[in-house]
Amino acid sequence: MDWANPLSSRNLQSTPALDVTGVTPDIEVTSSGAPRISQTSMFAVLPEACVGCLACVRICPVGAIAVVEPLVQIDDDTCVGCGQCVPACPHNAIEAHGDLARAAAVAAGGIGALILAPEAAAHFYPAKPEQVVNACQAAGFRVVTRGVIGDELVAMAYLDLWDDPSWGTLIRSTDPVVVQTITRDWPELVPHLAPVCTPSEAEVRYLHAKYGTAMPMVYCGFAPPLGGSLVTASLTFGDLDELFRRLGVTVGAQPDVFTRIPEERRRYLSAAGGLPLAMLAEVGKPESRRFKIVRGMHALPALARSMRDGHDLGFIDILSAEGALDHPLAGPKEELFWRRKVCESTEPPRSRFPVLEEGVVASTGATFDIRSRQRPFDERQIAAVLDEIGTGPNGKAWDCGGCGHPTCRKFAEQVTIGRATLRLCAPYQQRRAEAASREAAVDGVTGLATYRVFVDRLQNEVERSKRSGETFAAVFLDLDHFKLVNDGWGHAMGNAVLKAVGLELREGVRAADLVSRWGGDEFVALLPRTDAAGAERVAEILRERVASVGPRLGMPEGSVTASFGVAAFDPETPPVGDLMELADRALYRAKAAGRNAIARATPPTVKVPNGTRADERTGGRADAPPDS
Repeated sequence: MDWANPLSSRNLQSTPALDVTGVTPDIEVTSSGAPRISQTSMFAVLPEACVGCLACVRICPVGAIAVVEPLVQIDDDTCVGCGQCVPACPHNAIEAHGDLARAAAVAAGGIGALILAPEAAAHFYPAKPEQVVNACQAAGFRVVTRGVIGDELVAMAYLDLWDDPSWGTLIRSTDPVVVQTITRDWPELVPHLAPVCTPSEAEVRYLHAKYGTAMPMVYCGFAPPLGGSLVTASLTFGDLDELFRRLGVTVGAQPDVFTRIPEERRRYLSAAGGLPLAMLAEVGKPESRRFKIVRGMHALPALARSMRDGHDLGFIDILSAEGALDHPLAGPKEELFWRRKVCESTEPPRSRFPVLEEGVVASTGATFDIRSRQRPFDERQIAAVLDEIGTGPNGKAWDCGGCGHPTCRKFAEQVTIGRATLRLCAPYQQRRAEAASREAAVDGVTGLATYRVFVDRLQNEVERSKRSGETFAAVFLDLDHFKLVNDGWGHAMGNAVLKAVGLELREGVRAADLVSRWGGDEFVALLPRTDAAGAERVAEILRERVASVGPRLGMPEGSVTASFGVAAFDPETPPVGDLMELADRALYRAKAAGRNAIARATPPTVKVPNGTRADERTGGRADAPPDS
């Protein structure tokens, strides 16, 4: 039958018309006349849902997530279709999809074939496999297979290899994720890949040999393989659900027996995935060391090392997950054994004879090209990133793995090419947090503690004083006529004065005392276990130190002075009102007394440099001179 001719006999049921307005499949045809489509990544980030949490960046094993702050996007050229990013995203911002528009066009033509992965039984449960096949035919697909033919073809190829003892190490090549990762990142393993194509590609070749190379092919599974050159379109099971919805086809409403003679669905040699039962029977035999099972991509570095060392490992049965039913897109991991049970229960009995039609010849051979997309790294940029990360307490790289990379060097490489961001690095974030804490705690000009730190410490000191019964004091000071310094000498000199005053204040108190910049040209000192008289003596020391700043900076004597207010907190007779308010009032009394002076909240006297005393009862801020 000529499947290239849409007017040929098709024995089709009436199929609802599918609206494909605006869909232009642009199907490329090979030299043999077969439709061919170059597949791209089936994963996409939804910008409206992505919050830039970078969970996908941490989980991606091949660095296919490009960081475009504040969001991310998937690099189609790097993605191997492992699907780990989809369940890893806590915001459901990554979706998996196939080429639904192109598949819809194939279905609308009524001459295409649909290859259903064997895992369809678990996805469409409780519908029966017969109902699923009938629904696909009702949607317009002429031929519907269940992936068994491809498994049988590949199993025959592996049996031929198994009987040949000449190979030393052979790596299973039925998992597209494994194959693409090896050809991209581990070129030393490429010569050891079994020269066998994937079951889906083998089944496409078989159907082309049987029905004609012009027959368009659609593959549907949890995660259709990327880069299938013979497949017209790939779909996820979710895409097929959407196609049924658009066409008004209800799977559960289909007859539970086949309405047409189905394609072969029994197995003879193979298990699901394409390996022959005879090879799987070697598992667990102590006398057989030729068969090794590896699950996950983490073993690839060890395999590559063994190949470089010249070791023969036998047959490596490697998959990116525990089979297709354990694929990240298959569903929750806790339902893995349920999915297996469903698929096992829907498998028909094994055939006692080969199930492939005689006279239909399909190749299962495969060749693999090294597809290195490694971009050269800029060592200077890498060094800059490593410098930002810093080293551990022992002076060596952290290499904590919290970023999802084994070493800081690997992480820095990914940062330089936009495949990671320093937001993923815990040591870097800790350094930033510590720096931010220091910035919030230390004044940038004077190097003293900030207002926030002083307030916290004051509250703690009040509580400590109440518990211990010990007195503490506060000294409030304000530079006299500091505006004249800025106006006459410039703001640069004003900052130099503030810095020098901060240094003098810090050196004039004990280590247990706290000196803070209150704001502007105001400072405050907190003196634990100090009474009012002791605080006044400290204030006198600080007054003299402040007065020495001007001449040391080349300014006239008396250019830099300060007025001080002293207040003490006695837990037995606590002051009425806020302690700092009392010190502030004492400060303004000192200014009213002529500046460069010290005033104490109690007793009501003010001490001035020449020994004279001023009456403190003159009041608070209203008595201060207008120019402080």
